[in-house]
Amino acid sequence: MNISQQRGGVGPQARGTDRSLARRAELISIGRKLFADTSYDALSMDDIARHAHVAKGLIYYYFKSKRGYYLAIVEDSVAELVTSAAAGLELPAVDRVHRTIDRYLRYAEHHQAAYATIVSGGVGFDTQVHAIRDGVREAIVATIAEGAYGRRDISPLARMGLFAWVCSVEGATLDWIARPGLTRDSMRELLVKTLGGTLRAIEELEPRYTAPPPARRDG
Repeated sequence: MNISQQRGGVGPQARGTDRSLARRAELISIGRKLFADTSYDALSMDDIARHAHVAKGLIYYYFKSKRGYYLAIVEDSVAELVTSAAAGLELPAVDRVHRTIDRYLRYAEHHQAAYATIVSGGVGFDTQVHAIRDGVREAIVATIAEGAYGRRDISPLARMGLFAWVCSVEGATLDWIARPGLTRDSMRELLVKTLGGTLRAIEELEPRYTAPPPARRDG
């Protein structure tokens, strides 16, 4: 055991790993800004390297290819969206649903290009980006289920009801950020109301999934 290990210090390899992770995160951050303003096809690796002020080889070192770089950016955006939407576990169930929808809309509002990429499935028919998008949908369904029913493992019918609602939210949110005629508060309340309708429909078809009281007030 060397001196740094005896003293609980961080060895050279760990420091090197930290620097590598920081550099990779920095490149992803730069890429998110680039692809927010410019289409995928319009950016070459030379363009990316020039904007990032690094050698092109460094990008290949971390991401292997332009596509690998793009996918890393999409995955980073997805992680931020899901983490933001799923926050607030300490809140009561109904408040958690409101928080989830509000944070979802906030993300879409402030990261419009990234959001559009996630829900539209990327460049052309990109199966990997579609898989990432499907993962986002399932994560949001699970978050809403936990907020509404206190559990994530729900029946196929209840899952399909929430899944259909999430897909409708994607389309409505894309239109909202393209034509922002509603405030975020109004948009959130509209989506909460439509979720209430979905929860009541699920209860009607499968009574063991009781809609939370706020959803029942409108019935």
